[in-house]
Amino acid sequence: MSAVPSAPCASRLSPLATLAAAVLAVMFAALLALTLAASPAFAGPTATSTEDPVDLRFSDFFRQPVGPRGLEIADGLRAIDGRTVRIVGYMVSREDAQAGRFQLTPRPVRMSEHADGDADDLPPATVTVLLDPMQQDRIVAHQPGLVALTGRLQVGRVEGADGRVSWFRLQLDPAATATTVSLAPAPAHSH
Repeated sequence: MSAVPSAPCASRLSPLATLAAAVLAVMFAALLALTLAASPAFAGPTATSTEDPVDLRFSDFFRQPVGPRGLEIADGLRAIDGRTVRIVGYMVSREDAQAGRFQLTPRPVRMSEHADGDADDLPPATVTVLLDPMQQDRIVAHQPGLVALTGRLQVGRVEGADGRVSWFRLQLDPAATATTVSLAPAPAHSH
């Protein structure tokens, strides 16, 4: 994987896009701080559900030890498919943010789409986090460090419109990102 600057080059973004990204990052950080300040044991219901979230760890995704068939989804993970879960991980840093979604991994990852194309270093236990369908055109600013998310877990192979296959998805409640997303489309990248 090629080395990537830690921050986007300001000269590539319009002043308005740079300002919008900065404002969104601050709003996301504030909401995240409020979320993380709550007790880790908090398991209150989501706005659309009365069930308590199941605490999920990335180490619970696959059967252990790995056998001759390679990685296999753990029975325990399949058992909570469709349930509300709480998971803590790192938001994938991307050169080209995806509207309506982002990815969560057990370790920090930076994707360099322009240098690496479709090749990436995403771990097998990558969760595609989906915004509410009404927010599919919105972009969530990258948040460094650990992020705690609660949503409805979806387990199984799904191929997206871009051809990328996801095995694990987390559907967020509409209120989860109401103040943390951009109403503007992603700025175009030019060379």
